[in-house]
Amino acid sequence: MKKKRSDEIKSIFNKISYRYDFLNTFLSLGLHKLWKRNLVDLLKPRKGEVWADLCCGTGDLAFLISSKVSPNGLVIGIDSAEEILSIAKNKSYLVKQDSIIWKIQDVLEIDESINKFDGICMSYGLRNLTNVEEGLTKVFYLLKNKGRAGFLDFNHSKKKSLANIFQKFYLRFVVVPVSKIFKLTEEYGYIEKSINNFPSGEKLLEIASRVGFTKVDYRTIFCSQMGILILEK
Repeated sequence: MKKKRSDEIKSIFNKISYRYDFLNTFLSLGLHKLWKRNLVDLLKPRKGEVWADLCCGTGDLAFLISSKVSPNGLVIGIDSAEEILSIAKNKSYLVKQDSIIWKIQDVLEIDESINKFDGICMSYGLRNLTNVEEGLTKVFYLLKNKGRAGFLDFNHSKKKSLANIFQKFYLRFVVVPVSKIFKLTEEYGYIEKSINNFPSGEKLLEIASRVGFTKVDYRTIFCSQMGILILEK
């Protein structure tokens, strides 16, 4: 069952890869870039540190963190979708970025005994893992002692709240119709379903504490449409 879901997610991101950056920017009015900078600012990457950008997509967070940890630091961008990762690789070639290593791998299959990171980040990826608690546990073991992790994703707001109503309206009547133009209706229609299955901020804090993180914080941004989870081992 897990393998099937993992393959489905990989297929979705491979299919949308050619329009991923454009649609992210168009549908968020460019604000996703601001939210990602906000996440990086909260994590405070330092020069010389080693970081991982999990479910890295086209590498937005990897590039932002690389600029903070360079020249002696390193960022490893990891994603299971080959097509979307190839776009990240091409970007790094264009800007001659050599402090990022790109790897094709399922996050839940990373061997935590191999790498120990000062920090780990993920944007719009935790929600797509086959098991959120297993994902946070994996992150916990991949981090060095006192390492920190940050996650940016859609906020699962309370049912029938204004935030919830607006989110459903925007996804159904803006995101899906726009994606239909590019014949990606099914792929972008998946977002609402994935949010419904994603834990609330309160639940994420509970899971993170149970996993073993000593510091946990969750905050909502953009009128509670998005959430940022910050953890420290």
